[in-house]
Amino acid sequence: MAGDRTRRSSAPSASRRADPGGARARELARGSADHYLDPLHYVATYRGRREDVRYYHAHARALGGPVLEYGCGAGRIALPLARVGLEVTGVDASAQMLGHFRQALAGEPRDVRARVRLRRGDMRGVRLAERFPLVLCTFNSFLHLYTRRDVERFLARVAAHLAPGGTFVFDVSLPVAADLARAPDDRHHAPRFRHGSTGELVRYSERFDYDPLDQVLLVHMRFEPLDAGRGAPRGQRPRPPWETVLAHRQFYPQELEALLHYNGFAITTVHGDFTLSPPTRDSGTLVYHCTRRRAGTRVRARQTPM
Repeated sequence: MAGDRTRRSSAPSASRRADPGGARARELARGSADHYLDPLHYVATYRGRREDVRYYHAHARALGGPVLEYGCGAGRIALPLARVGLEVTGVDASAQMLGHFRQALAGEPRDVRARVRLRRGDMRGVRLAERFPLVLCTFNSFLHLYTRRDVERFLARVAAHLAPGGTFVFDVSLPVAADLARAPDDRHHAPRFRHGSTGELVRYSERFDYDPLDQVLLVHMRFEPLDAGRGAPRGQRPRPPWETVLAHRQFYPQELEALLHYNGFAITTVHGDFTLSPPTRDSGTLVYHCTRRRAGTRVRARQTPM
């Protein structure tokens, strides 16, 4: 009938509803870990991503340290901050990514190494005996908060670690309607490339499975080696294909505004795509600047430079 919109097949989501505390929980746990198990490939994949590094670098230098970064990973953002003289505490759940960060630090001058502290743990629960004038949650780490309770626990930790008058800055990619509407069994292919850690020539594809009830998008990334990679004996056959999963909660701007407000934060500035400009309907990423809201006060959001 007029106005009726038939959604893509929902069979995967329906099956998850039958076991929300078992299979779904394991699926989300995998979606929080898989993408970070191979730091060499991760670092190679995102080596060219510089706009967020420049953005956070400029803001941190303007405020000064010390800086707390949630989701520090292999140090793509934290290490440049330490190199310019800022003390940085990095929190991450991935032992592999932190291990790579420590290896990178080993090659830095002593004064740079001394300015970095790393802590492995869940950002919803890690407690530090320090407050920071600047707290960061970078490169979509916020999207690993899948439930309202996850958000509440994390923002409570941010509040506990934020110095009076301090700033909390985080970035999130906006939901892409075309990705959310894709049929979960459809596979979308990308050009072949050399794998970042093994040098294998791989055929790469993705499929997108979005559950509108929990607003989590699962991206299943398939790697199919076409050769054995660098250093392999001549004639060695490629290894079997494998798949990794990335889970991202899809937050909408009005939803984020409410979550921040009811957890005691005021949005002071929102920028689009790591520029100093207000977001537009074409922005792919929003960068939120927040402060703790004092009881009984309201802070009007400003679309102005930092």
